[in-house]
Amino acid sequence: MASALLALALLAAMAGPIAARLRRRPGLVTGRDGRLSTSTTLALAWTVILVWLLTTILLYGLTAGGGTRYFTADPGPLSSLTTVYLPLLGGPYVALIAAKAVVGIRLENGSLAKPAAPPTGSGKRPLRELIANDSGRTDLVDLQYVALSAVTMLYVVLFFLSDVGGGLPRLPEEIWALTGAPAGAYLVNKMATRANPVVTGVSVADGVLTVRGGGFGGDARIEVDAVALPTASDPGPGVLTAALPAGAPAAFSVAVIAHGLRSDPFLYGPPPAAAAPAAPARPAGSA
Repeated sequence: MASALLALALLAAMAGPIAARLRRRPGLVTGRDGRLSTSTTLALAWTVILVWLLTTILLYGLTAGGGTRYFTADPGPLSSLTTVYLPLLGGPYVALIAAKAVVGIRLENGSLAKPAAPPTGSGKRPLRELIANDSGRTDLVDLQYVALSAVTMLYVVLFFLSDVGGGLPRLPEEIWALTGAPAGAYLVNKMATRANPVVTGVSVADGVLTVRGGGFGGDARIEVDAVALPTASDPGPGVLTAALPAGAPAAFSVAVIAHGLRSDPFLYGPPPAAAAPAAPARPAGSA
């Protein structure tokens, strides 16, 4: 029990500062569009867990384990490292490297669109981005990759805590498929994703509708509640403008059509009105 508690304390000491740092400035685990990257986040999580396992085993062997004899025993505490744990780590890293290459190539040849990245240092990102596509909708492939990876991580951590002195948990060699197969599906999904335009923001000022996003192209047009509007030329990368018709409702749905493909609808509503300042209290007894 004491060994398990010390192992948990070490995990908290390692993962806590990393999580706090990424919550404030998530640049390490974001992609080209400034959103949380599923492949990068999972690869980092597996790295932290494996480093924690090895560090805990080292400290146990040098203290309660008896030193050199602990590491040279047969089977030793690291006997399943190459057959189970390196493949578990390898799947997410292969997906990370290959996904970055695929996205970069598709962006370069125009077969994929990404919305513009938010300003540097824009603050924490919602964890939901790990299982959502560029339009913010839940992606089934990303969801199963995150879910199966999380379950496998929990499996490894709990089995290790049940017997810290036993070293790396002797899990079935086939368990690597719980990260390898979802990582492969994640990569195929990156290769097959269509280059639909993406709307990331809508604003209205002086009767002019401004739509921001990515993948618009030269023939892009704006639709408001399924009605096409005369769309002005881009005032900047990833920006479209159009004059709102008279009598347009305060809340409406915006979509962009480009290259024959339609973006997911973006629901726009007016910003909440500022509360009127409270009247100053009159002194007691005043007329």
